[in-house]
Amino acid sequence: MGMLNESASRPSISRAKRWLKRIGLGILVLLVLVVAVGTGYEMLGRLNAKEQYPPPGKLVDIGGRRMHIDCRGTGSPTVIFESGLGTGGTIDWTLVHDKIAGFTRACAYDRAGIMWSDPKSTPQDAAAVTEDLHATLKAAGISDPLVLVGHSIGGPYTRTYVGKYGDQVAGLVMVDPSHPDQVARLGQVVSVNVHPGRSSRLMHAASALSWTGIVRFMMTGNELPKLQTEADTRMAAEAMPKAFAYSSKSIKAATAELDGFDRTMAQARAVDSFGNRPLIVLTAMAPFKPEQLKALDITAQDAVRFKQTWQVLHGEQAGFSTRGRQQIVPDATHYIQIDRPDVVIGAVREVVDTVRADAKGGS
Repeated sequence: MGMLNESASRPSISRAKRWLKRIGLGILVLLVLVVAVGTGYEMLGRLNAKEQYPPPGKLVDIGGRRMHIDCRGTGSPTVIFESGLGTGGTIDWTLVHDKIAGFTRACAYDRAGIMWSDPKSTPQDAAAVTEDLHATLKAAGISDPLVLVGHSIGGPYTRTYVGKYGDQVAGLVMVDPSHPDQVARLGQVVSVNVHPGRSSRLMHAASALSWTGIVRFMMTGNELPKLQTEADTRMAAEAMPKAFAYSSKSIKAATAELDGFDRTMAQARAVDSFGNRPLIVLTAMAPFKPEQLKALDITAQDAVRFKQTWQVLHGEQAGFSTRGRQQIVPDATHYIQIDRPDVVIGAVREVVDTVRADAKGGS
């Protein structure tokens, strides 16, 4: 009887195995199909991006790689915009670029692998950014005095540039800049890890999967910000579609910059003086919104201490120059050039005017 039951169960086991194989094969075919469709979607997206949003500036060769630099206006000194960590690049300066180009030459550029600039295979940090920028300016024929305008991590990048090529730099505007000691100092007053590397796994995963189209799909599905002001409308209409179109290309480069964060801070820390160059440090002091507190995983009390320490760190950076000053922007978040473009434009104009007065006085 036991033998009969065993014999009877064998066909059932065989059928189950066949069904499992079919299900597994079906899942595999589905995955292959999804990847194939996603890859095609990504390839088409990149082709469309090139056709719909060609580089607004020019591509200059710096030794086998092309860097995108967009110069507008005329006059000296030349303003150079250095964007923060992310995938926006030149797009981040949309609301201030033309206005500043109205009173001097103003150039935004994309770092390696961001937006229209070619990628690189070597590590990225402040020292590498410095060499790329120096080569880009040389290839673009820009040799007059510079006013460097650095946002967020662009602050340490411009600080490092002053340390290596300070003879070219006549003045600086730092737009809510990062500070080399911010992780340690902020970590003393808030209860969570404030190192940007905590998002490294997500960035690396997105970078590794960018060829499948998932990054483009997620970015395309993002909601545009609520259009409350003319600036919001312009950013949504002009800048964000371009940034979205190139996001899957740019994310690998942004991840490389994130990986080099600690090296960047160490390199910037080595430069502790700007001499007597005119310098304005803009500090964003708008209170964190509830959703920002949740994203940062900090309490309202932590947020107050965070902002107070952030202001102190910026005050220290303003002290790097004998002609440095800090300007508080109480109604702006980290992207001051978007929330209050007029403040950034005014600060750049002030530094440019001072540089011109210096030049006249020394002639």
